[in-house]
Amino acid sequence: MSKTIPLPYKTTLHVRDHCMCLTVQRAARALARIFDEALRPHDLTNGQFSLLMSLNRPEPPNLSSVASLLAMDRTTLTAALKPMERRGLIKTMVDPSDKRSRLLALTDAGMRLLVDVMPIWVRTHGDLEQVLTPGEQGRLLNDLRKLL
Repeated sequence: MSKTIPLPYKTTLHVRDHCMCLTVQRAARALARIFDEALRPHDLTNGQFSLLMSLNRPEPPNLSSVASLLAMDRTTLTAALKPMERRGLIKTMVDPSDKRSRLLALTDAGMRLLVDVMPIWVRTHGDLEQVLTPGEQGRLLNDLRKLL
């Protein structure tokens, strides 16, 4: 019988202190909690806000373009859409140019909700911007975009 060789604890500490993925995940979760709390009075999560915002376009986008923008697979996006459709915030339509494709659009209620929560997003985002200098903010966004 072979004995499992334990991974040294110092390896765990090294990963904790140097892993970009872990650090970005932790930061994303912390930011998500802040925005979730701010949007809670409107029964909206930060993910739902991002989804609604992704539909605020001159022309209704198709499912694939929204999934790409939000870095989600189509199955996950479809699941996220269902409760928002039930709330009457978005609608799904057949794409007239390709009957197999679906277009997504905000309803009037969805647009009203976005208008109502934008001041909350602006205030919350402004509070977070105080943590970083303007140069750091721009660098952080640019550096993160390189990974997309």
